[in-house]
Amino acid sequence: MCRVGRKKLIFKQIYGPDILEGRKTSTVRLYSPVKKGDIVEIRAGKVKIGTAIIEDVEIKEVRELTDEDANIDGFSNREELIRALRRIYGSRISDTTEVKLIKFKLIGKEESTP
Repeated sequence: MCRVGRKKLIFKQIYGPDILEGRKTSTVRLYSPVKKGDIVEIRAGKVKIGTAIIEDVEIKEVRELTDEDANIDGFSNREELIRALRRIYGSRISDTTEVKLIKFKLIGKEESTP
């Protein structure tokens, strides 16, 4: 089966267990080419951990992010999520910056994944 061109969502390695256990089912990105219905490869660090379907992609300004958005992304609250976004994207993040909320569902795990 040829998988050339498959879209990927790449996460920091520390998020791998939360994704595999279903505690992290969303990500907030400044840019991503994924669309609702896409099947994507999920990577934690350099390791492929599974395959997911994109359930929804919503565009919001940073000031519109909620605690619920933060919770499904694996954060305790909105402020923690925004701090993480600022660490990752730096000065590109302001209250009016548009971000993509990408909701995904893991549909397959790699066999070598614990």
